[in-house]
Amino acid sequence: MSPARSALLLAGLMASAGVAHFAAPRQFDSLVPRSLPGSPRAWTMASGVAELALAAGLALPATRTASARATALFFAGVFPANVKMAYDWRHRPTPAKAAAYARLPLQLPLILWARHAGTQDARRAAAVAEG
Repeated sequence: MSPARSALLLAGLMASAGVAHFAAPRQFDSLVPRSLPGSPRAWTMASGVAELALAAGLALPATRTASARATALFFAGVFPANVKMAYDWRHRPTPAKAAAYARLPLQLPLILWARHAGTQDARRAAAVAEG
């Protein structure tokens, strides 16, 4: 798949996740690590805004490379919330527990996807810079 198409698909995923943070914030509030300052809702809303901003950046060719890098960092940054979810859900029924555990190794492919999404524009920018 081309990096441009990959970026647009990732933008759709990020936009969907961002909207979900506003449409159903309670499910995200419980994922916020207690060690973070402030209210879980503030972190949920901030995360939703970040996801929407990253989606917009990925959708625009002019900002795609920087946004792809920021998206990869975002995926790495939310990993502690996924660890918390897996820990908190360890006593839930098997399907829920399996979903929580499955999120952990999925962070790496998401990070690699974000990196791939910005590669075409980085190559194009280097070619333009070389003249």
